[in-house]
Amino acid sequence: MKKFLLLFFTWWQGTTVGTWWHTRQNGEFVGEDEAGNKYYRTRGGKIDPIMGVERRWVIFNGEAEGSKVPPGWHGWMHNRTDTPPCDEDYRPREWQKPHMPNPTGTPAAYRPQGSILGAAKRAAQGGDYVAWKPE
Repeated sequence: MKKFLLLFFTWWQGTTVGTWWHTRQNGEFVGEDEAGNKYYRTRGGKIDPIMGVERRWVIFNGEAEGSKVPPGWHGWMHNRTDTPPCDEDYRPREWQKPHMPNPTGTPAAYRPQGSILGAAKRAAQGGDYVAWKPE
C-alpha cells in the first residue's frame, strides 16, 4: 500500500503514475547507467513536432537529482549525440575520474576551512579588526 501511495504522490523518489503511464504508452527503453537510472525515448525515434527532435527522458533510481546523470548520458539526453552511451564502446582514460553527483546539501559536501559546518576551527582574530561604533 505504501509503495502504491508513493507512486501517486511523490515525484522525487523515482516515477509517478503519469510518468509510468506515458513511458508505458509512448516510451522505448534505450539503456541503463551504472547508477540504475533508466533512459527512454519516444517509440521509434518519432520526432516531436513542437521540439523538432525526439523526446528523451530518464527515470531515476531513487531521488530525482539531475546531477546523477553521467556525462555520456547527459549528452544523449540533450541531443548532442544520437548514439546512446550503451551502444558505444567507450573506455575512460586513466586520468578521468568516475562521475559523482553534486554533493551539495549532503554530509559529503565541500566545507572550506573556517566554515561553520566544517570540522576545523576558525583561526582567532589577529587584533587588526576594530568594530564600527556610531557617534
